[in-house]
Amino acid sequence: QVQLVESGGGSVQAGGSLRLSCAASGYTFSPHCMAWFRQAPGKEPEGVATIDWASTTRYADSVRDRFTISQRNDKRRLYLQMTSLKPEDSAMYYCALRLYACPSSPDEYTYRGQGTQVTVSS
Repeated sequence: QVQLVESGGGSVQAGGSLRLSCAASGYTFSPHCMAWFRQAPGKEPEGVATIDWASTTRYADSVRDRFTISQRNDKRRLYLQMTSLKPEDSAMYYCALRLYACPSSPDEYTYRGQGTQVTVSS
């Protein structure tokens, strides 16, 4: 059974940094794509960043140059380093997993974790 467990969220002031982590287990398929999404109250889920089997990365315009997605060599741990955080970055952050390519829509991902809350105060 595929399991994704996020950690590392918290409350920070604007300009601060956080590092999110996602532990992935229970799958053997490859190649695959892993992603970070976020959802603020009352808003639609938003793609943050994706990383594929070859470690090719993509970012949403809103986080490019501030966030960095990476994965451990065994592909069992996903990270999101967030710097220069802004209040508008506040949301529940989810990691997600699917086979093959990295689409931008969260609806196209097969597996998703329970999320970790990030709150940025001004």
